[in-house]
Amino acid sequence: MKKALLFLGVLAGLLLATNHAGAKDKAPDTVKVGVYITSIHDIDFKQKEYAIDLWLWLTYKNAAFDFVQNMEIPQAKSFTKSFSTVDTSNGETYLLMKLQCVMKDSWKINHFPFDRQKLRFSLENSQFDSKALIFVADTFGQHFDPRYVLSGWMVHDIAISVGTKAYETTFGDRELSVPHTEYSSFKVKVSIDRDVAGLFWKMFLGMYIAFLIAYMCFYIHADSIDSRFGLSVGALFAVVGNKYIVDDSLPESNTFTLVDGLHGVTLAFVLGIIICNAISLKLVKQQRINTAKRFNRMAAWVCLLAYLVINAWLITNAAKAN
Repeated sequence: MKKALLFLGVLAGLLLATNHAGAKDKAPDTVKVGVYITSIHDIDFKQKEYAIDLWLWLTYKNAAFDFVQNMEIPQAKSFTKSFSTVDTSNGETYLLMKLQCVMKDSWKINHFPFDRQKLRFSLENSQFDSKALIFVADTFGQHFDPRYVLSGWMVHDIAISVGTKAYETTFGDRELSVPHTEYSSFKVKVSIDRDVAGLFWKMFLGMYIAFLIAYMCFYIHADSIDSRFGLSVGALFAVVGNKYIVDDSLPESNTFTLVDGLHGVTLAFVLGIIICNAISLKLVKQQRINTAKRFNRMAAWVCLLAYLVINAWLITNAAKAN
């Protein structure tokens, strides 16, 4: 009898240990999530932000997840739930909501205006980490309204993915010995291409006209010092002014961009034209009129061809980089 009781006790202990281990190693619950983007607008380069409107739906069994209260959009400056509906039939929760978000993002402007940008949207649950909850992407159907036209841009691709986001902190949880917590993350990346043609000439037409004004000095007689130097110096200030106008519409950048390259080349060539004017004037003062004319013709052709080639090279490299 004692042996039987002892055997039952050992068996009960084993069962309790197995149940405890099973509870400890329990797989996290899944949350199926999908989006349908209805609008992307107010892309602001200066403020590094954009606005997005979308439908978001989630399906899950654990009612404690409560995404109405616990939803977190890490990159959002602000977001508004304009509509939400919850269906708890069939033993699971189905949540559908309409969101309007103002998102912060970083822009790559090295090749502006031939740039391709990636707009990022991510979703997390603020209360449950990846040990309790993981996202599964609903990839069925389209994720963007093809009838919507994004002004000045073309939607190139939309990528839906899931992953984990690590936070190197315990958030004050004393049971955690290592300052490392992971949360499941649902991610959306929208790749957009800029409509280049109109914007390029809008940004740089003033710069090219300023160069042509300076270039016209080669067709003014070399002894007309006031006209030649007046046009050249005026063109120099026009290029600088155009540079400030373009930079004012872009975020600050520590890298050397296409905008910097084009304006820098133009400034260098205008300065070169001023130097050529000074050389021509010196030749005229020395009574070497024919030499001054030949120098003018040669400098005009070399300056124009070199300027066109360098511009074409810079623009082609920027266009191919994306």
